[in-house]
Amino acid sequence: MEDFYTRVMGLVVTDRGKAFRFPIDLVFLSSRPDAHHQFVLATGRPADADYSVINQMSFEVASLEELREMNRRVQAEGVSDFIGINHGNAWSIYFRDPEGNRIEVYLDSPWHVPQPHGDELNLEISDEDILKTTLEAIKDDPGFMPREEFEAELKRKLAPDAKL
Repeated sequence: MEDFYTRVMGLVVTDRGKAFRFPIDLVFLSSRPDAHHQFVLATGRPADADYSVINQMSFEVASLEELREMNRRVQAEGVSDFIGINHGNAWSIYFRDPEGNRIEVYLDSPWHVPQPHGDELNLEISDEDILKTTLEAIKDDPGFMPREEFEAELKRKLAPDAKL
């Protein structure tokens, strides 16, 4: 798992050691210099486990080119259950890690549209065509708005004095 998350996903090991209260080994990983860890691997999963208690882990990238690069890397790795989805509010690729956990790598779009929303994602076309295709698919959906409006509304809802 450490090899997959460092070599394929591009995380770096920031620390490792034994847990204080449990007999497990821990590996701390990050993709940011300002975050000690964004992800921690722990030993202890039974070797014969055929299930995962994790629904999904999501990793954000900064650009469509970074999403394309991650797409190339995981495809070259031969991951299973690969799918690309245009959610309207984000562009995502999904796949399974070596233990079968669902992984999402995504980039937010400039818009918000209520979820779930899912169209095929074609990363072979230009950034401009992805933006055009996305906007055309979602602009008439109820609840569509620019991301800035959605974030302002969410900020208002999250304010300490907000009435829920």
